[in-house]
Amino acid sequence: MKIAIFNGSPRTENTAAMVDAFAEGARAAGHEVEILHVGRMKINGCLGCEYCHTKGEGKCIQQDDLEKIMPAYLESDMIVFASPVYYFSATAQLQAAIQRVYCIGKPQKATKAALLLSSASPDTGKSAVVMFENMLGFMGIENVGVCALHGDENKSEAKLAEIRDFAKSL
Repeated sequence: MKIAIFNGSPRTENTAAMVDAFAEGARAAGHEVEILHVGRMKINGCLGCEYCHTKGEGKCIQQDDLEKIMPAYLESDMIVFASPVYYFSATAQLQAAIQRVYCIGKPQKATKAALLLSSASPDTGKSAVVMFENMLGFMGIENVGVCALHGDENKSEAKLAEIRDFAKSL
C-alpha cells in the first residue's frame, strides 16, 4: 500500500515525532511511505473561482506548491494528515493543502485515511477531528483512526510506540 503523510507542521518537533513513528511502523509492515512537509510549502487557499472545473480540467489556476503534492493525492492508497493544533484546529498550511484538493474532487485511489494531532492540552483539536470526519464522509474514504497526543504524551515513547503499532496493523 502506498501511504502519503501530509505533515502540516511548519516546525513542531512533537508532530514530526508522530509522523516519524507512523512512517516507521508503516514501512516495517511493508508499505511505501512518502512524507510531504506541507507546513513548509507555499500553498495558497482555494479561491473558489471554479477554473479547475470549467477550463482547467482538474488543474488549479494557482501556480504554487500544490503541484508538488498533487501526485501523492492522486496515487496514494492511504492518506495521513498530521498537524499540531494551533488555536483549536489544524494548521492553516494543512487546511490549505486539504481544501485545494477541491480541484480533483477527492483523491482518486485513497480508500483509507488517518489523522495525527499534537497539542499542549487535551481536547483542543476537536474541530480538526470534526473537519477530518466530515471530509472523509464526503469523499467516501474510511477513517482508520485518529491519534491525538497532548502535553507530556507528546514526548512519551510509549505513545509513539502505539502509533508505530497502529501503522504496522494497517
